[in-house]
Amino acid sequence: MYEGPVQDLIDELGRLPGVGPKSAQRIAFHLLATEPADIERLQQALQKVKEGVVFCDVCGNVSAETTCRICRDPKRDLSLVCVVEEPKDVQAIERTREFKGRYHVLGGALDPLSGVGPDQLRIRQLLNRIGTAVNGVDISEVIIATDPNTEGEATATYLVRMLRDFPGLTVTRLASGLPMGGDLEFADELTLGRALSGRRSM
Repeated sequence: MYEGPVQDLIDELGRLPGVGPKSAQRIAFHLLATEPADIERLQQALQKVKEGVVFCDVCGNVSAETTCRICRDPKRDLSLVCVVEEPKDVQAIERTREFKGRYHVLGGALDPLSGVGPDQLRIRQLLNRIGTAVNGVDISEVIIATDPNTEGEATATYLVRMLRDFPGLTVTRLASGLPMGGDLEFADELTLGRALSGRRSM
């Protein structure tokens, strides 16, 4: 335990996701040795995040304007919507350069134990989007790209139930299975089972 502001800083840093006590201590002492101008830049960046970042009115992604860059892009396929949990998931899919549609960020996943139900997520907004044509184009496919864990699977199941009554709408789920370059002998039973059930013809 350190005294005063140093320990307060370590405690606050330790509350960040993925930052343990030792990492928090390292960051705190790094900041102590940093030039005042660098600290000021960090303070300004943190302030701007709280004041200058908004969420896109269309998809819920983080944006500097009321409509994000992806939703403003006229080259995007308006008939395709990929549903993700968080804004970071949008970036993960964008890095693949495979998806040309638009996104819908739920803002989390269903987790009744933590008090997160359908009303806490942007599910109603998704249903409204599907029922509304944009520039004369209806959404024809919704790709559910929630995480492959308990909460993500529960969210995907709930969404499928809510979306199956929309006429002409195809609802798909991201495939899950073996990673490229992986060996079968090292795959766990759940991953291998999903790879088998999700097999495709060649």
